[in-house]
Amino acid sequence: MPSKVSCLYVLTVVCWASALWYLGISRPTSSYVSGQMSLPIRKTVKTLKNTTFSNIRTRTLNPHAFDFVINEPKKCESNTPFLVILISTTHKEFDARQAIRETWGDESTYSDIRIITLFLLGRNTDAVLNQMVEQESQIFHDIVVEDFIDSYHNLTLKTLMGMRWVATFCSQAQYVMKTDSDIFVNMDNLVYKLLKPTTKPKRRYFTGYVINGGPIRDMRSKWYMPRDLYPEAKYPPFCSGTGYVFSVDVAELIYKTSLHTRLLHLEDVYVGLCLRKLGIHPYQNSGFNHWKMAYSLCRYRRVITVHQISPEEMHRIWNDMSSKKHLRC
Repeated sequence: MPSKVSCLYVLTVVCWASALWYLGISRPTSSYVSGQMSLPIRKTVKTLKNTTFSNIRTRTLNPHAFDFVINEPKKCESNTPFLVILISTTHKEFDARQAIRETWGDESTYSDIRIITLFLLGRNTDAVLNQMVEQESQIFHDIVVEDFIDSYHNLTLKTLMGMRWVATFCSQAQYVMKTDSDIFVNMDNLVYKLLKPTTKPKRRYFTGYVINGGPIRDMRSKWYMPRDLYPEAKYPPFCSGTGYVFSVDVAELIYKTSLHTRLLHLEDVYVGLCLRKLGIHPYQNSGFNHWKMAYSLCRYRRVITVHQISPEEMHRIWNDMSSKKHLRC
C-alpha cells in the first residue's frame, strides 16, 4: 500500500501540473516598475523583532521588515548540519526543485555529515501559486518564504532572507552555499575537496567565481545599474550569484551589514558591497562555473558548479556520475 507521503507527493505533482496549465507560462509574476524595488504584498509591515541583531549601532537603511510566511525554524535543532544549501527559486519551478531533491540536493546522500537543503521564495502575486508552494512545503519541509514580492529585482531580498534564516535558526552549522535552481553541484568536490569536514572550520571565508567589473549603464541591459543607485565606476570584487560558499559566521555579518547598506537589485554585486564593508575578500575558485558546459564525465568531475542545467539534464548527469564512480579519467 502506498505511503501517505507518496500519495501526497503524487497529488502535489498533479496539482502543480494543473495549476501551471491553467495559469500559463506567460502570466507575469514580477511587479518591478520603473526601476524601483517591489513592495511587499501585505499593506502593513511589522517591525523585525530579533534579538540576534539587536546590537546594530549604525543607522538602519534597510530594516528587512518582512515576516516568514513559511518557515522551518527547527530544521537544525536535532542534528547540527555541516553545510546549509540555500537555493533561490521561483514558484513555477517545481520540477527543478524536485530534480534537486532527487539528485545533488538529497539530504540523505552522506552518512558521515549532515547537509540540509532549503529553497528560498518570496510571495507571488498569484494566490494559486502561493497555495501550491504551501502544499509542497507541507510535504517536503524544505521551503522558506518571506512576504516580499517574488521577482527578479527582489533577488537581493531573497538572499538576505537566507542569510537571516541561517543566522537565526542554524548558526551552529559550519558552512553555507547559496545557489540557484538551474545549477548542478558536484557535491563530492564541494564537500570533500573544498570544505573538508575533517579540518578546522574556516572563519570570515567566502569563495566562488570572482568577478571584477563595473556597472552597465545601458538601460536595455538585464544588469543595468543607474548612476544614482551606484555612482562608482567599478564594483568591488564579487562572486557570481550562480553559486558561492561561505563560512557560517559570514551569514550574520552580511545580514547585519545589509541593514545599513543601500539596497541594490543586483544580488551578487550587493553581497560584494557588504563584503567590502566587512573587509572580507572573496577567494577565486575555478571550480565554480557560471556558464553552461557540455557534459562529459571527466569534465564534470573537476568542477563544483555548472549553470543552466534543466531538471532532465540534472537527473541524467547525476545518474551517470553516480553509476560510474569506479571509472578513471
